[in-house]
Amino acid sequence: MPRASDVRRLKPFFRVVSTDEARAAIRALSALGAETIATRDAARRVLAADLVAPADLPHFDRANMDGYAVRAADTFGASPSVPMYLRIAGAIEMGETARTPLRRRQAMRIATGGMLPRGADAVVMVEHTDEVGDGTVEIQRGVSPWQHVLRVGEDIARGAPVFARGRRLRAQDLGALTGLGITRVRVHKRPRVGLIATGDEIVPPEKQPRPGQVRNINQFSLAAMASDAGALVTDFGVVSDRADRLRKALATALARTDVVMLSGGSSVGVKDLTTDVITSFPRSSMVFHGISVAPGKPTILARALDKPVVGLPGHPVSALVIFELFGAPLLRILGGEDPVAAFAPRAVTRARLAQNIASQAGREDYVRVRLSERAGVRVAEPLPGKSGAIFNLVSADGLVRIPASAEGIDEGVEVEVRLFE
Repeated sequence: MPRASDVRRLKPFFRVVSTDEARAAIRALSALGAETIATRDAARRVLAADLVAPADLPHFDRANMDGYAVRAADTFGASPSVPMYLRIAGAIEMGETARTPLRRRQAMRIATGGMLPRGADAVVMVEHTDEVGDGTVEIQRGVSPWQHVLRVGEDIARGAPVFARGRRLRAQDLGALTGLGITRVRVHKRPRVGLIATGDEIVPPEKQPRPGQVRNINQFSLAAMASDAGALVTDFGVVSDRADRLRKALATALARTDVVMLSGGSSVGVKDLTTDVITSFPRSSMVFHGISVAPGKPTILARALDKPVVGLPGHPVSALVIFELFGAPLLRILGGEDPVAAFAPRAVTRARLAQNIASQAGREDYVRVRLSERAGVRVAEPLPGKSGAIFNLVSADGLVRIPASAEGIDEGVEVEVRLFE
């Protein structure tokens, strides 16, 4: 049994919140300012303004197949047994305006993307034709008006909404924008995140740790995850368990970044200094200290100098799971992404539990699972392990959520698996 003096020295959690309350607090954060950049540089950036189409796309009727531009009415009833014969009136070259109109009972060779001539309203696929050698093409299948044609504005019409603000631009989005002639876009600035690791026991990965010491794990994984979430990362290194040194490091990070994330020191032990150091700054407040979640209860969201400060657990599994669930969405929201999209899992799948999972009511649990196939059925196998074991997380394919209202999930129940990417 601990001595009374030891009990007195333990710090209580400041304010433990539910996962819903934690998400609500993060959703309340404001996105950073905006800047205008070249569309070619906008991959993974978040739009700061709605976009509408400045032009029709395409701006001319174009072939959607290789074949022959025709008047659809000239092909009605054509079949392999009863073909139609049309006179070839020439070919339409790619990138050129079709100047000669198409007359009745005529056809013109055309490639995918070519401009339909005036008078044409369909394309017969080359597979359904045969040139008979006297300037005539045999049509073996009839087409309906505008079949195999991409009409003016069919992709998108001038003035139509393109993308709404808050959208994170993907590679195909950039192609759509440049196809419309949009060469510059207004996007939110990327959040600058400062990472600080705390703990006398942490040593660089190139150093041989002595008994009681551990190599730095969190900093490298968190930097990669923050970058994937759209942030610009600055690593402020490892700080020992001294309030003056942690305060100096935090002051430096706050001066140079938009948000600071500290791993370690967020619990209630004697040497967990994070809360005291954060609240020593002007314009500071503690939003919450503790989330009813496992792993990762000792998580902090605070403000110092009016900037968000996140305290992550020190154990690697806890730190990385909490970052996946709350840290990455926070960075996406600061970067301008819609909060609903920011908290949505990047990828999910369904599987049946391979065994029972127990849980504690009132706490939202995230269980690491490995996916496999058994008799053609995808199953999720829970991976037991403690939050300090990084390879337990490495072996997992994703997480299964157990709601706070449940006391577990039974074997064989189909569950949603939040996949690691």
